Amino acid sequence: MGKLLLEKISIAGIARVVGISEIWLQKHINIMYENISKIIGNPDAKGKITLECDEMWSFAGKKENKQWIQLAIDRYSRKIVGVHLGSRDRKGAQALWDSLPQVYRGCGACYTDFWSAYNTVIPEKCHKAVGKETGETNHIERFNNTMRQRISRLVRSTLSFSKKLQNHIGAVWNFIHHYNSNIAPKLAITTC
Repeated sequence: MGKLLLEKISIAGIARVVGISEIWLQKHINIMYENISKIIGNPDAKGKITLECDEMWSFAGKKENKQWIQLAIDRYSRKIVGVHLGSRDRKGAQALWDSLPQVYRGCGACYTDFWSAYNTVIPEKCHKAVGKETGETNHIERFNNTMRQRISRLVRSTLSFSKKLQNHIGAVWNFIHHYNSNIAPKLAITTC
């Protein structure tokens, strides 16, 4: 049943297909999302480190309650290595940077858009603010699109939004853990 939650299927739809009570399923999901790890596993950083960072908005409860999903992806392994869910301000950017394992904060390049908070958090020696037309943030932009396509509560105009913030956060973490555990490792080209 956990894999069904990774697809754009409503809770009512899952309950109908599997033949279980929607109330039981919602309680099961609440417990699952409450207990999901909010930490990225051990890093796979080998060789050259290049990060791409970006953020996307969503909401929980009502559209006025915007929740930002800020992510960092390792360009070579394609794994999500940093996550912050919450505010889109300097504190949020700092939380994303702090979520990175030390190896990712120590060397390499970090490509972002021109959001000013990144300039105050990411060390100048590795930060590179770029426009989308450069292609330097293609991987994280693609991942954001994948999340919007696969997690129904992230689709921009939808009736499937999260009514409970804890479940919103749990659904995002569930998807990231599944994605990271199923991505084929890629080898880096050079060392730092």
